[in-house]
Amino acid sequence: MTEKDFISNPSFQILDSGKVTWESPSNIALVKYWGKKKNQIPENPSISFTLETCKTITSLSFIKKDSTEGFSFDVFLDKVKKDDFKPKIQTFFERVEMYLPFLKRYHFVIETKNTFPHSSGIASSASGMSALALCLMSIEKQLNSEITNDYFNKKASFLARLGSGSACRSIEGPLVVWGKTDSIEVSSDLFGMKYPYKIHNHFKNFQDTILLVDKGEKQVSSTIGHNLMHHHPYAKIRFQQAHENLEKLKNILETGHLEAFIALIESEALTLHAMMMTSMPYFILMKPNTLEIINKIWQFRQETSLPISFTLDAGANVHVLYPEKDATKILEFIKNELVAYCENGHYICDKIGFGAKQLTM
Repeated sequence: MTEKDFISNPSFQILDSGKVTWESPSNIALVKYWGKKKNQIPENPSISFTLETCKTITSLSFIKKDSTEGFSFDVFLDKVKKDDFKPKIQTFFERVEMYLPFLKRYHFVIETKNTFPHSSGIASSASGMSALALCLMSIEKQLNSEITNDYFNKKASFLARLGSGSACRSIEGPLVVWGKTDSIEVSSDLFGMKYPYKIHNHFKNFQDTILLVDKGEKQVSSTIGHNLMHHHPYAKIRFQQAHENLEKLKNILETGHLEAFIALIESEALTLHAMMMTSMPYFILMKPNTLEIINKIWQFRQETSLPISFTLDAGANVHVLYPEKDATKILEFIKNELVAYCENGHYICDKIGFGAKQLTM
């Protein structure tokens, strides 16, 4: 598919008003996307676990307006009006208008809430922009009942990508691939695709306990971080490494080789932070407690041989990953040994989910 496949027919019946609601999850990348080209095209492929508990719930109300000049919308987070969110939504609407020609015909009220702390290193932009994209697609489907479920999901992911790159991986689950790579036939730079190959039972119902080391605003935005890859001295080899790691992970997911899985995802997490530490300007986004947690995990794994591992996003928080069958012992370790390193003892127990859901409100 190309971008042209997502351009809507401008001739459609306009509804007077309505309201739609979606919940969409965050996701945690195993092979990381870091660096992008024009129009939110990734420099390298990525694959992520879709989460279940960490999600954004968004209601989109719309009412026909007299004028078709400009975009008209208000944004509320937790029932509080957030005008500081409007520039990002404005940019998003400008990017997607050619694919959603009804946007200027309505005034929208966007009411959203997260089940996790905003701007804390959990991918709130992924869940937030995917939820908004799904709401917009629900409106389009009301205007065009011929839209199939497959097209709906692909276009929702396509639109979400134009708001936040990682958002395109939050539409479906449990594993989603984004970025064209030879090792996965259906992969695309334009949208995320549900992982199409065999997944060993070891990786089904995987658990993710998120340790909130730092719940404050991120030190550096994802946009700035991605842009630093344009002239990064190690960018080319990093992009190639991501392709190679996806090929390796494909075999790991089929065979259930947990040791190889752990080595690959931890290396990917540390590589992401190495890219930031070696960019110009450079950033260290880990905190001392991040390193304490990582060392504790390594020590516990060596002593018990339990398949506990970690990954990181572009921040200080730690995602602790482990199979469901080992959850009791590993959760006991997390509560006894790791929670002390979290800000105010805060952590979130999550697990792998199956994507976004439309709600009846």
